[in-house]
Amino acid sequence: MILRSWRTVATALTTAVATAMTVGAAAPPPEWYDELGPEIAAIMSKPAYQHAQWGLLEIDEATGRVVHSRYADQFFIPGSTAKLVSVSGAWHTLGGDHRFTTPVQAVGDRDGTALNGSLVLIAQGDLTMGGRTKPDGTVDFTSLDHTYANDVPGATLTPEDPLAGLDGIARQVRESGLTEIRGDVAVDARLFAVDPELDPSPDPLIINDNVIDLLTTPAAAGQPAQLTWRPQVAPYQVESTVQTVAPGGTTDIAVTASPDGTHITLSGTIAADAPPALRISHVKDPSAFGRTALIEALARAGVTVTAPPTGPNPVGALPASYDGTQRVGAYVSPVFSQYARLILKVSHNLGANLAVCLMAVSAGSHQCADGFPVLTGFLRQAGIDPTQVQLLDGRGGNPVDRVTPRVENEILHYWQGTPDADLFREAQPILGVDGSLATACAGCPTCPGKGKVWAKPGSVIGYDAVNQRLAVGGETLGGYLDAGNGRLHTFYLAVTGASTPDISGFLDVVNDLSRISGLLQEQAAA
Repeated sequence: MILRSWRTVATALTTAVATAMTVGAAAPPPEWYDELGPEIAAIMSKPAYQHAQWGLLEIDEATGRVVHSRYADQFFIPGSTAKLVSVSGAWHTLGGDHRFTTPVQAVGDRDGTALNGSLVLIAQGDLTMGGRTKPDGTVDFTSLDHTYANDVPGATLTPEDPLAGLDGIARQVRESGLTEIRGDVAVDARLFAVDPELDPSPDPLIINDNVIDLLTTPAAAGQPAQLTWRPQVAPYQVESTVQTVAPGGTTDIAVTASPDGTHITLSGTIAADAPPALRISHVKDPSAFGRTALIEALARAGVTVTAPPTGPNPVGALPASYDGTQRVGAYVSPVFSQYARLILKVSHNLGANLAVCLMAVSAGSHQCADGFPVLTGFLRQAGIDPTQVQLLDGRGGNPVDRVTPRVENEILHYWQGTPDADLFREAQPILGVDGSLATACAGCPTCPGKGKVWAKPGSVIGYDAVNQRLAVGGETLGGYLDAGNGRLHTFYLAVTGASTPDISGFLDVVNDLSRISGLLQEQAAA
């Protein structure tokens, strides 16, 4: 999901005078709508799509028969369906069974239970560091991820402890016989350089998606709201002036932070009958944050560190080589296919951009941009024309990003010829069931295709100041249709240039594509 200038959008919609334009009647539907059936044609002919262009390619996976095709080789703004490309490249490059091992090395000499030297955590680009890992080794998610909490109402948290990976490492350090570190603790984040061209920019060390979760719960009307936050790591401090207002009142919570991100303030109101409201604040220095979090985890495990727990990450303590040092702990991640599932299910932007950096590392580079030639190599190896893709990030948020319906179908087809075919298909959101398609067809009396469409959605929206409306630059959906009897169809559906008066209208656009995919599924299975 791409929300361009979201706060500007919301403010403009709130303050705009009541002079909204009336959209004229939609033009007669083109002849190609006839083959789609009257229900789909009626959706595509809505006033919201008066000046829009639709694209569609649906292919019978077993026979290669083209079921529907329109503008199959034309570029469309992909939004988050670009993740189908970037995640595929990383999955192919690393392997679905790849695990990230994040070690902690003892640099110095041991003196009984003491280390005369430093502990160094060597960041490996692990996406969660155990913060979402369930006891069975799978990665947890909610339908609306906490990383979207400041932009989309209703984001929720998974129950796992964000510091679980560091606590596990600290226990291993203690079990190695160490009880005292007479030097420092450092994070080695030299795996790759942070790339400002990627937004959000991944860091080699990622704990809790490098955000602080801030959960506000209403009290009685007129009373201060209750606040809980995680992970609680020094020197981060949080205060709240949020007040509870009468039931039915306005919930409007703003988050501000100091330049270094360590002092966070929440202000505003929450209605007494409102559900808890989640917000986030970004960690500005992941290495310093991780260093302190590890020192605190070591203390919980019974290991003392003589160095101050807070402060900058001591990069001067990093050795040129770890030859001759002792590994005293390590966190081993779930398999990469689980991380890919997370990225695709909730449209995890940081993880999608991280995929580009990890491809660069696989090629021996520290520069994330060097991941794109690896991606190009994957496409060529898969027999896919790379000129049908334009990307400058992994998540689909850059203005240059474009894909054709054909290339998305070819990527979907590629995976069906691999041992990971089912894993890749099931990693997509499922219509009406989970991930970013959990609430698809909301408000509809029926949800055609529920549980029988596996697809990644994408959105790019902004504010049209001329007409005081929302402009939907692109709404897309690509994945698999259950065609019955064990058969699948691949499909990619896109619309560019839709226009709606408000957020409710935009959600209607999202649901329109979901409903079309469900109708296509019913046709395929008929």
